[in-house]
Amino acid sequence: MPNYIRPKVPGANIFFTVTLAERSTDLLVREIARLREAVRVTKAERPFAIEAWVVLPDHLHCIWTLPEGDCDFPTRWRLIKSRFSRGLPKGPLRASHRHQQERGLWQRRYWEHHLRTPADHAAHMRYCWQNPVKHGFVARPDAWPYSSIHRDIAAGRYDP
Repeated sequence: MPNYIRPKVPGANIFFTVTLAERSTDLLVREIARLREAVRVTKAERPFAIEAWVVLPDHLHCIWTLPEGDCDFPTRWRLIKSRFSRGLPKGPLRASHRHQQERGLWQRRYWEHHLRTPADHAAHMRYCWQNPVKHGFVARPDAWPYSSIHRDIAAGRYDP
């Protein structure tokens, strides 16, 4: 089994891509309230700031800022994924899923990228905003309902 080495940078800004195991489903948007609740509860227990978030049918992208002195994003993702999955039918389970007591809904890993410069941060914000357009769900980023772009437009932070 691979041994992933993740940077341990307290207070970091991190871009994530998190994907369902089944890529042809609409589970995340169909169960958007469940996902929002999983994030809300986890954020209340283990605070972090949400800089950007976009939910697509089978994956999501987001940018978090962790609190000063805290670099534990893996626990936050474990909690969000498990809270979302509870009460949903299990996906196809392999022996490794059963051994880890997983429900087989999420891809095991996720992609993270520590944002180190303002330009890198701005590029990943635009990536979150544009992703529904890239995938052909909408013609304009603000037409996608499951995006933090609406908050950013209202706050004057949207820079196309």
